[in-house]
Order: sequence, then structure tokens, then C-alpha cells
Amino acid sequence: QVQLVESGGGLVQAGGSLRLSCAASGRTFSSYYMGGWFRQAPGKEREFVAVITWRIGSTDYADSVKGRFTISRDNAKNTVYLQMNKLKPEDTAVYYCATTGAGWNLRSTTTAYNYWGQGTQVTVSS
Repeated sequence: QVQLVESGGGLVQAGGSLRLSCAASGRTFSSYYMGGWFRQAPGKEREFVAVITWRIGSTDYADSVKGRFTISRDNAKNTVYLQMNKLKPEDTAVYYCATTGAGWNLRSTTTAYNYWGQGTQVTVSS
């Protein structure tokens, strides 16, 4: 079993940047197929943000973050990152990382992910 811990959240002004990190312990990320970032704003459902496959590094993004966010991984450090640029107030949410052995076709499906971190708050002020 893998344990995930996110960090890097905080308060930033609109237009600013943050980099989130998600470190794995227990089992390595390479034991699974892909890892994703999701977010949940108050009163809303958890939604897909970005995903990366551990071996090849294939990526995909939600339309709302394309061109602004970049997901990456460092297999040696067992860590996945989310670089967030040009942040908007609507990006405010708790951000979670997760990992799964499910296939690529389920990459944006919240319920397909088996292991989750505790979340990190990102607040973007206008």
C-alpha cells in the first residue's frame, strides 16, 4: 500500500504561481499505472485536474487548466508535481493527489483512483 502526502499549497494573488508536490511512501509510484491531481472547491464535487503515467510520462489535463498547469514526476524521488501558473480565483480548492492501477481510459474518473493524499489548500485572491 502507498501513502501520499501533498505539500505546497497556500495563498496567492491572481496571476501568480504555485507548485504542488506529492510524495509517496510505502510502495513506489511505479507500482501503479498513473497518478493524478484532483481538486474540490466548497460545495462542489471533486474534479479531475491532471494525470501522468509513471513509466512513459503521458499526460492529460482538464480543459480549464490546459496551458496553465503542468504535471510532472520524478521517479527517483517518488514524487509527482503540479506546476500552476496564471492562477485564477476559480482555481481555489483543496488539491489532492491520487494513484491507481486502472487504465488510461479511466484517467479522469475519481472513483478509479485507489489511494489519495490528505489534500492541500490553494487559495487564489482576486
